[in-house]
Amino acid sequence: MLTILLLVAAVALPCAAVVAVLRRRYVVVEVHGTSMRPSLHAGDRVLVRRVPPRRVRVGEVVVVEAPGLRVRNPGPPREMPGPDRRWHIKRVAAVGGDPVPARVADTPALRDAACVPAGHLVVLGDNPDQSLDSRQRGFVPDDRVLGVVLRRLPPERRR
Repeated sequence: MLTILLLVAAVALPCAAVVAVLRRRYVVVEVHGTSMRPSLHAGDRVLVRRVPPRRVRVGEVVVVEAPGLRVRNPGPPREMPGPDRRWHIKRVAAVGGDPVPARVADTPALRDAACVPAGHLVVLGDNPDQSLDSRQRGFVPDDRVLGVVLRRLPPERRR
């Protein structure tokens, strides 16, 4: 009996460690709204890999903390995603040091800038008529990035 218990513990502990690592590195986020149509639709679920801001690239779809909507101050997004946070899913148009993209350079929030400041991003929704993004909000601090969208997940099975 003791041998079986030791065997179960020897298998269960490494599995628990792997699950813990995966939960810190990946998160599932549900899409709300229409700002990323046609790429993503309300109700879609996406797999997000947490990445440091320096690894975010132009063209990637990212999950960023919505500005000014935090209920409490729980720390940087990579430490604690949860119900106290509001998230936006947007496509990165420029990173720190890049020129402000011409298609948004004349918008009020970005008009006076030639380059994206270090530590910031320009993010845009794929559906510009329905998106609240850098055209209205300006530059997004890159420390507000939760991660990069890897893929859309299959729909959840409802019971």
